[in-house]
Amino acid sequence: MRVVGVIPARYGSTRFEGKPLALIAGKPLIHHVVERCLQAKSLSEVVVATDDTRIWEVAQAVCRAEMTAPGHPSGTDRVAEVVTRCECDAVMNIQGDEPLIEPAVIDAVAGALRESEMATAATLIQKAEDYTNPNVTKVVVNTAGRALYFSRRTIPYLRDAATRSALEQMAAFPFLKHLGIYGFRREALLRFVRFPVSPLERAEKLEQLRAVENGISIAVVRVDYEGVGVDVPSDVVRVERILKRSKR
Repeated sequence: MRVVGVIPARYGSTRFEGKPLALIAGKPLIHHVVERCLQAKSLSEVVVATDDTRIWEVAQAVCRAEMTAPGHPSGTDRVAEVVTRCECDAVMNIQGDEPLIEPAVIDAVAGALRESEMATAATLIQKAEDYTNPNVTKVVVNTAGRALYFSRRTIPYLRDAATRSALEQMAAFPFLKHLGIYGFRREALLRFVRFPVSPLERAEKLEQLRAVENGISIAVVRVDYEGVGVDVPSDVVRVERILKRSKR
């Protein structure tokens, strides 16, 4: 199966304009992400999809880069445009703001596409602040490892432990944190972006709920990976510290 990794990257950002070009340990953020993706064994090719010529020029130093239409409502739509011009069986949509993405996580999600139209990853919630944080998406799965639902609220509700502390509830049930990496079979992605925004997606502001509502089965791979994203300029320093520690 030919799997292509696509990294959507845009210049405009309310919290961090020009983020893909921000220097981290002397290299643009987008270079760090691409280099991690190139280490993944499952990817036949890595492509940066952008609507900005500055990102396009910088990305070309490390992989193929494609200019895409400026009006896409999401990174998934940007990835889908690239896929229409690409020979592949499946595609990995990899966030462009995770310079420490583990190649093994990419490979695990890509591997799940052998038996599923769509795949993503989740990890065990271990911090109390993540348990209650609406910016940390939660997911519940069935016995086959397929997603039942994603929510910004903590799910499931532990009726018999509802009055206990967050840490006690976490000890009573393996709550899962969803990680923002997606794999699609080619036709599933092109079908997905043609669906209108769904009611649950509109309510929770979670794009993956569009797939759930339209009957696309999502395989959820359990991984031991937290994810370190760059959302604001101060995150650059945090990532640089982690990189320094890893080199010791």
